[in-house]
Amino acid sequence: MLRYLPLLILLGLELYTLIDCLRSEGSSVRTLPKVAWVLLIIFLPLIGVVLWFALGRPQYGNGNAARQVPRAHPTAPMAPDDDPEFLRNLDVARKQKAEEERLRQLQAELEERERKLRDQEN
Repeated sequence: MLRYLPLLILLGLELYTLIDCLRSEGSSVRTLPKVAWVLLIIFLPLIGVVLWFALGRPQYGNGNAARQVPRAHPTAPMAPDDDPEFLRNLDVARKQKAEEERLRQLQAELEERERKLRDQEN
């Protein structure tokens, strides 16, 4: 049983390395393309594992990763008056209110005209 231990350790390490390689983002893999790393890990188990950890694995903890990733949204909170969506919603609400007021005035004018016409007929 003890003679199979190195083989089991190598198999476990190769499986871990293969999963690590497959889960890594293709653009962050170093030295070789991701497909080449997968083939290297499968066909040259011990050498592929060592080379993956030495040369191919993405460097996540070096502090430069945060600077390399472009951010879609600013990290600092945005004031409501700086947010374009908030300003757009505010403008739409203002226009709706103005339209409602205009419709109320037109309705009042129409009712007044109808009242005058009824008074003239009587």
